[in-house]
Amino acid sequence: MKKITLFIVIFLCKISVAQITPNSLFQNNMVLQRNAPIAVFGKAETEKSVTVTFKNKTYSTKVKNGNWKVFLDESEAGGPFELKIYGKNEITFSNVLVGEVWLCSGQSNMEMPVKGNKGQPVIGSNLAILNSDNPKIRFFTVGKKAALEPLDNCEGTWEIASPESVKNFSAVAYFYGKMLQKNLNVPIGLIHSSWGGTPAESWTPTETIKTKLKEFSHWKTDVSVPQKLPSQLYNGMIHPLKPYTIKGAIWYQGEANKTYHQSYAKLFSAMITSWRTRWNQGDFPFYFVQIAPLGWGGDNQAFLREKQLKTMLTVPNTGMAVTLDIGEKENIHPAEKQKVGCRLALWALAKTYKLKGIEFSGPIYKSMQVSGNKVYVKFSYAPNGVANFGKEMLGFKVAGKDKIFYDAEAKIVKGQLEVSSKQVQTPIAVRYGWADWVDGSLFNTAGLPASSFRTDDWNN
Repeated sequence: MKKITLFIVIFLCKISVAQITPNSLFQNNMVLQRNAPIAVFGKAETEKSVTVTFKNKTYSTKVKNGNWKVFLDESEAGGPFELKIYGKNEITFSNVLVGEVWLCSGQSNMEMPVKGNKGQPVIGSNLAILNSDNPKIRFFTVGKKAALEPLDNCEGTWEIASPESVKNFSAVAYFYGKMLQKNLNVPIGLIHSSWGGTPAESWTPTETIKTKLKEFSHWKTDVSVPQKLPSQLYNGMIHPLKPYTIKGAIWYQGEANKTYHQSYAKLFSAMITSWRTRWNQGDFPFYFVQIAPLGWGGDNQAFLREKQLKTMLTVPNTGMAVTLDIGEKENIHPAEKQKVGCRLALWALAKTYKLKGIEFSGPIYKSMQVSGNKVYVKFSYAPNGVANFGKEMLGFKVAGKDKIFYDAEAKIVKGQLEVSSKQVQTPIAVRYGWADWVDGSLFNTAGLPASSFRTDDWNN
């Protein structure tokens, strides 16, 4: 009798090993990317082939070294559909939608939920939660996992937008997805993968660190916090997602890198490129948030914001949402998460989805002209000029040949910025918002804030 029982246990174990297992992103309620080949993939121990059916079409692929992957034909937005996978077992996923899928990643300002953190609110959260029922918005939160080697799967569940689910989901990601869904009128899938307090190198593949970012290869940090070590969050929380077909990515991170900002532009650019390479979907859109002003934590935040701006200006198909006007002096987690999500969505709607007639970026410094002791500054992304919307114009400085900066008076004359100081008769450089803390007061006429900037490249 014991032998029979043992035989049954062994037999059942072999069956379970033999079964196909799709990647953990494939579940009921998932959203698949429209108008692109749809990757379906997973593991299989003993099968020689795997079959997938979707929208009355059948696809087959061979298993190689225990892995399988098939690309479904491009599909228009719609649903719900069923997706079935066959090997020795059969798996059926129901209530599947086809729409737009975005990866949402970063540190705590991306992680912060719609309901807010303890003692740290999200403005408008209660009404946003109340009105969140929407079966066309789905989201998946990746379980936190640091790993020494790349993993094939992650933990998480696809959820449908409702008051109970939305309140615990990333606020920036939710408001971004909500604005896309309203304006595109298609299903939206949001894959949220973030971890507070983590640096960009943690989200960057080992190969990229070793070949392009050698200064991080021997990075010394506390091994008791593995999520801060190079590559460990890429291994545990990004690698398991590929090659799930996505439209693009949004990112909110940078505070953890401000004390060594010198390398951030190189690091961030390499991280973006590495994700694109590993997804093999070309230069997919990558939109990110410039960190908000903060009244504590060191004097390097303006430099970090500058490195983020440089990334937008040099890496193709990227865009930056500015938060210079919505920071909080004592709070690293600003409450205006809805504005952040909407500003990111403006980039996507204008640049990715080609909606016409809208502004999507705040003013970016373009050039300056000196006349006497006055400096006239020109900007890109300000077709109707700049405005202050009644706010006191602070945070402007000018310097002469001595390279000493003095507080300056700023005026807007017929949409053009004029900056001057009685202490500088012949100015050669202008700075705006070049400090840890500033209450942004410079906008384009669409109400989008200007990035902090400097016209010089001095070390001080």
